[in-house]
Amino acid sequence: MASDPGQATVRLAPAAEVRRPARLADLVVESIVDGVVSGAIPPNAALPPESALSEQFQVSRITVREAVKLLEAKGLVEVRRGVGAVVKDDSSWNLLDSDVLAAAVRNDANLTILDELVGVRVALESSLAGQAAEQATDDDLAAIEAVFHRLEADTSRPEIFIQTDVEFHDRIMAASGNRLARSIVSTVHSQARTSMRYQGHPSVEDVRTTNAEHRIVLDRILARDAAGAATAMTNHIRSAWHRRRPLPPS
Repeated sequence: MASDPGQATVRLAPAAEVRRPARLADLVVESIVDGVVSGAIPPNAALPPESALSEQFQVSRITVREAVKLLEAKGLVEVRRGVGAVVKDDSSWNLLDSDVLAAAVRNDANLTILDELVGVRVALESSLAGQAAEQATDDDLAAIEAVFHRLEADTSRPEIFIQTDVEFHDRIMAASGNRLARSIVSTVHSQARTSMRYQGHPSVEDVRTTNAEHRIVLDRILARDAAGAATAMTNHIRSAWHRRRPLPPS
């Protein structure tokens, strides 16, 4: 495939430098996703032609075509006639795709993605807490309260607490009955938690403060106070992120 003289071309990392996944196409996808999301491969850059990618990654041209289709589905490239696969800007990326989101979190030097992710959690989880206050069954309420009591017991063990914390939030989301919103939050949160800049290193004092906020959320849900539950969840997520958010680089 010929490249447009007006477009940048890129050189990807050799296959030997990349961990080999189960599928050969994933090898190509993983390298290009990381290159695009990190900015090493800029928007409007034309990827090398099939023959070059095949040689670099030591895979067949069929495998390269499969990888390009996967990259298209992720919103990272578009195939242009006579040019080949051209990188798209970040407004087109599918950030709910696990590979793209993982790379975005991994390369989030300025915490922009993590800040946005917290904003998504605030928007969705506050609504879900309100819905849980209205929709939860007695069994749901008992399950949420049981997880809260486990959190109380774990406040002296932050490494255990942060795992149970995820379950507490998920129990509330499940009780809301909103499966789609719960799935979105679970997807973005699971990727964020792979970053220590998001997870932080909470102290015993930190987790006790967090659980005091959980107590307010729980009380509002048990009281069937939808507006109060939503507000309490908003305040909790924002303040918890403020406590653990790393300081910007000086």
